[in-house]
Amino acid sequence: MTDLTTLLEVGGPLAALGGGAAYTRAKYPAVYWSAVGGPISTARLLSSYSSVMEACGLTVAPSRLRVLAVKATTRREVRPVPPRRGLIHPTSTGLRIRLRLAPGQEPADVAASAERLRHAWGVHAVYVSTVKPGVVELRLVGYDVLRRVRMPRKADSGFLKVPVALREDATPFVRDYRTVPHQLTLGATLSGKSMYLRHLVAGLARQPVALVGIDCKRGVELAPFAARLSALATDPDEAAELLPALVKVMEDRYDLIKARQGIAPDTPDEEITSDIWGLPESERPTPVVLFVDEVAELFLTATRKDEERRDEMVTQLIRLAQLGRAAGIYLEVCGQRFGAELGKGATMLRAQLTGRVCHRVNDEASAKMALGDIAPEAVSAACAIAPELPGLAVAGDTSGGWSRIRTPYLSLGDAAEICRESAHLVPDLPALKPFRPDVSVRPAETPAPAVLPHPATG
Repeated sequence: MTDLTTLLEVGGPLAALGGGAAYTRAKYPAVYWSAVGGPISTARLLSSYSSVMEACGLTVAPSRLRVLAVKATTRREVRPVPPRRGLIHPTSTGLRIRLRLAPGQEPADVAASAERLRHAWGVHAVYVSTVKPGVVELRLVGYDVLRRVRMPRKADSGFLKVPVALREDATPFVRDYRTVPHQLTLGATLSGKSMYLRHLVAGLARQPVALVGIDCKRGVELAPFAARLSALATDPDEAAELLPALVKVMEDRYDLIKARQGIAPDTPDEEITSDIWGLPESERPTPVVLFVDEVAELFLTATRKDEERRDEMVTQLIRLAQLGRAAGIYLEVCGQRFGAELGKGATMLRAQLTGRVCHRVNDEASAKMALGDIAPEAVSAACAIAPELPGLAVAGDTSGGWSRIRTPYLSLGDAAEICRESAHLVPDLPALKPFRPDVSVRPAETPAPAVLPHPATG
């Protein structure tokens, strides 16, 4: 009886502690990492750093001076030298540590051993980035941050910058229109493409920019944001009228830039410009972001007349993609399918779209169309996205880099409310006024009186 009591007294709390830790790890991984996983991984790293680096082939032979110093002061064996380790910086998602590479090493050597380091130190993933020549940063991620997305409190936000998703290395994915002016976003039904679009619209709605939408699905995606839109086309016929108006806006802005370039001999160098961002703030026109949802609808035709309209619209889209950046006009092209079989101009339009985001797609050809020309190894990653992970996508750009990202949940009602609250920021663009969507004003609710009235009696 005494042994059973002792077992219950000791084993009961241990079982409860173990069960609580397992539950916390499954339901609240950030809390588990901060309380348990982080300290354990830090201890593993500190205790095994030299031996792990040697096992991964990341050590070099010591210098002659070091060999002589060790032999003169001690009788220890002279071991290979690992990269010099900096301080360990814990974060809510993992650890950060900088390494100064030994002579003869390069960042690719460390990146090739990332998987070995992950297993040695018991973390979810290890990512390597170059800080400066000879210095790399290891970002150790303690758990799968894409399983339940929580955006960092501090993100690189600003004018024409929208933190829209979380990368797999726990850093925010920021859509920067000044750096990547045009982007192609693909995704099948229920893949999370619409959620990605909501975050972009909600993030830009609070900024002094003009938002223009072409939604050929009768406006079901962009109509809820009508209060903040400067123009909206909900079918190909309306799009055929809106696109020439945008091209005219672009041409007028080029005329403004050319007028500034009528360079006089006494013009300061800083006033010579080739885009709107070099104009004085008082003369600078408002940037325009064009959202094209379901771009394939613009390419589909049924009659010869439709083909003429399609060719004209595609030509105008290509012109906006080629020349719009300098005029402050940016494109966000979205669709379920995008391929050369859509028709003439599809490949040329894609070539102008620098950024690429590919959610789950229904065929490999769409993934290749989105990522194959910039990061071929990313195509297989896009094709492996599971249906039960909406919002997960592969983001790449023409630099060849790519990463997995996932968009946090944002309800349609919340995004629409942000647009209604920001309706006063809609800029005055006379050329787009005919296309401004009608916004129904919600009737004000009449508050109930505190005291019910009683009829007077005489």
